[in-house]
Amino acid sequence: MSFARLKQIAISDSGFIFNPLNGDMFQANSTGLFLLEQCKQQKSIEDILSAFVEEFDVEKIEAEKDFDLFLKQIAIYGIIEKKQE
Repeated sequence: MSFARLKQIAISDSGFIFNPLNGDMFQANSTGLFLLEQCKQQKSIEDILSAFVEEFDVEKIEAEKDFDLFLKQIAIYGIIEKKQE
């Protein structure tokens, strides 16, 4: 995954997301907003997961599943780019 595109995405403190690249708008819940902000800071996946586990008091395995699903969803909407394998 590449988080570079997030530098161009507008994210409000309330979770409103605007993608100027295609005009799409979204609303993220507090968990999604937290993860987006972590990604926007270009943190490593491991650092993001550690922060997620600490912030929301979830087990690491659950955090990994949730984060993976979250990344897939925001890639579908063009918020991040999937790297070619």
